[in-house]
Formats: sequence, C-alpha cells, structure tokens
Amino acid sequence: MTLNLPLAVAAYFAADNRDGEAVAECFTENATVTDEGRTHTGRNDIKKWKKEASAKYVYTCVPLSAEVRDGINIVTGRVTGNFPGSPVDLRFFFHVEGNLIASLEITP
Repeated sequence: MTLNLPLAVAAYFAADNRDGEAVAECFTENATVTDEGRTHTGRNDIKKWKKEASAKYVYTCVPLSAEVRDGINIVTGRVTGNFPGSPVDLRFFFHVEGNLIASLEITP
C-alpha cells in the first residue's frame, strides 16, 4: 500500500533513516517537535533531538496509515528497534507550512 503523504512528511520519514541534519532540514527554522514529553524548538534543537535518539536506539519507522484532520497530517507508523516495548505503533501529528514541517507531535 502506498500512502499519499505531503512532500514534507515523506521527506521526514526518508530523513529519519539518515541523520539529525537531514531530519532538521525538513522543518521550518522555528519549528517544534514534541516527543516523550519534551519539546524541542528550532532546527538546531531538532537536530540534537534526532542525534540523541539515534545514539540511544537503533530503530526503523514504517508509515502504516495517514489521514488529514483539521489541517493536521496524522500518520500512524510502526517503530521497531532495540528499545523496550518494540515494536510500537506511534502517531505523528504534522503541521505543514509550504514544503516544510512547522510542528510535529509524536504520541503512543
């Protein structure tokens, strides 16, 4: 099944398999990411968040479904890796502005 993801969201999932710099480039300059109860603001902080997550865990994320609700792109992805509870399905809430992500919230 192929999902119809906005360019910015598809770029995020492709970059997530690479490095923090690639992930950060998917976001606006002042974007926010909320994950595990912490909010990361701006590209530098987002790059640091991704780098720390990648150092702590080896994982992959496969988008399973996508919908748009009230202008927010909601993607459910299966995350598999070397962390407790793997695999887990997470929901990614993307607010996209143009071809970049303005905010992302990741929830169980």
